[in-house]
Amino acid sequence: MNTPAAGTAGQNYGGDAAGLICGYRMDATGGPAQAIDSVEAAQWLQLLADAQALEGHTTADPAEEAEPQPFVWLHFNLSHTQAVRWMERHAGLPDAFFEALKDGSHSTRIERDDDTLIAVLNDAHFDFAFEPFDIATLWISVAPQLVVTARAHPLRSVDALRTAVRDGQSPRSSVALLEQLMRTQAGGLVDIVRGVTQRIDRIEDELLAGRLDHKRARLGVLRRLLVRLQRLLAPEPAALFRLLQNPPAWMGAEDAQELRDSTEEFSVVLRDMQGLQERIKLLQEEVAANVQEANSRSLFVLTVVTVLALPINIMTGLLGMNVGGVPLADSPHGFWIIVGILVVFTAVAAWIALRGTRDR
Repeated sequence: MNTPAAGTAGQNYGGDAAGLICGYRMDATGGPAQAIDSVEAAQWLQLLADAQALEGHTTADPAEEAEPQPFVWLHFNLSHTQAVRWMERHAGLPDAFFEALKDGSHSTRIERDDDTLIAVLNDAHFDFAFEPFDIATLWISVAPQLVVTARAHPLRSVDALRTAVRDGQSPRSSVALLEQLMRTQAGGLVDIVRGVTQRIDRIEDELLAGRLDHKRARLGVLRRLLVRLQRLLAPEPAALFRLLQNPPAWMGAEDAQELRDSTEEFSVVLRDMQGLQERIKLLQEEVAANVQEANSRSLFVLTVVTVLALPINIMTGLLGMNVGGVPLADSPHGFWIIVGILVVFTAVAAWIALRGTRDR
């Protein structure tokens, strides 16, 4: 069996000729997954469609529909020009999935379209560098026997899930794969929160040590990252809770409970993000107060120097006028008399300028 996208990743934008990054066929027993390429996936989907057509409108027992079934997971690269065409031609996905692709909205949501779950999730880039724009979108379609995921940029959670499946950790159902993906995503967010916390701790230590070097800019970047993550991810738990109130008939009770547990993990991470945002806000206010205090001290020193130099400037301006009658012009001690007058006026100006600081 050929592994998908093994030799053509470099030539085909991270996928095979159809833009398929990876494909796996899994059974309901949790055994090792079998890697398939786009050709084998098309054949499997055609057999599935033929089998469903033979069944016609026969209604199975609800208890049997809730049992896990063998399914295929196909992961596509939307940067490949053939990816959407292949999905439209072979996957038989609902129109709502392609509308979500073309919609351009990246807000997290999970909806039900007949017996198919359509999800729009957001995740960190594979090479995440704690920048606000290192976040991309993943589109998902979940049916009893087919899971399709599509993205335009490499994502950390999908890559971790792909590695787990390749190493033998196969989900027993399509919903279990979605739940495992969400748990992986939640784990990635926990790592991001820990990384942000470490950066905030270092900035706080530098602030307490009196080193202000560019901390406001760093705090601003971290805060924008958390705000963007929370804005994109916050709808996810609420959307899942609404979905689980009316799940599809083929979704088992155990799968529904695991999805419910995954939403609770997301809720905890989102609360941690909100707490970090408040902490960053307080640090920004403290840094701003320190900067303002430093500016006030610099302005005060400049004011004192200006006041002290005022008598000298006035006296030199008067004595430098090219007119007759300049006092002490012919006196042998005129210079020292003028110096003494300047010293007296400067001392009076210094007393006036510094008197306010002693009163505070």
